[in-house]
Amino acid sequence: MQLSAIVEALLIASQNPLTTEEIARLVRARVAEADDLRVRETEEGKEAPVLPDWLMALAATSSVQVAEAIGELNRTYQDSSRAFTLIERPKGWKLYTRIEYGDFVRQLFPGRKPERMSGPAMETLAIIAYRQPITKAAIEAVRGVACDGMIQKLLDRDLIRIGGRAELPGRPLLYETTDLFFEHFGIRSIDDLPNATELRKVKLPEAKDNAAPVGDPELQLALGTTGIPAAAAADESSDES
Repeated sequence: MQLSAIVEALLIASQNPLTTEEIARLVRARVAEADDLRVRETEEGKEAPVLPDWLMALAATSSVQVAEAIGELNRTYQDSSRAFTLIERPKGWKLYTRIEYGDFVRQLFPGRKPERMSGPAMETLAIIAYRQPITKAAIEAVRGVACDGMIQKLLDRDLIRIGGRAELPGRPLLYETTDLFFEHFGIRSIDDLPNATELRKVKLPEAKDNAAPVGDPELQLALGTTGIPAAAAADESSDES
């Protein structure tokens, strides 16, 4: 029995994504379980089963080996033109149908229509994504307009959440992205965002109390043109298998 087939079986059976570390642990646990049974039956005077070599070879399965097995599976899926593939998300690996089959899969859910986000919502989300955790005042200082409505919409869609309070006068709320954000845009971490290193270092304009926000045109342009993936990406993202 090959490791790649075992990995495939685990990912098909699991309702939740699995990390390579968790898959490796599950494989090793199965070997340990079989060995414990053999030892117990031997101690009880029973004729213990001989564990096959392929099973014992899995006793030291590592996350690196699991990652290689996943790569092998994806190559097999690609070569055989299968309708699904394995994709890694923040919480681990999971089977997804390929994008090109999305229009057919969508027929299973006639009541669910793709929702495109507006430009202001995308801009607000981009600022939060790159500079999280961030206060509303800091967001407004970048955008140059009040953001209460946009922030509430993003909260309602579970793309952002309240991540605590800033150590500033009044202890303003801090906003950050959620796991659904990563799932929605098909990325694993903030580092996967375009130009993440550069944009996270850009100095933000200072938020001034009791003053109308004026915005930072250069930063708005940078976030708007090279920020998070386009809203269309959300419509075309892979459907879960």
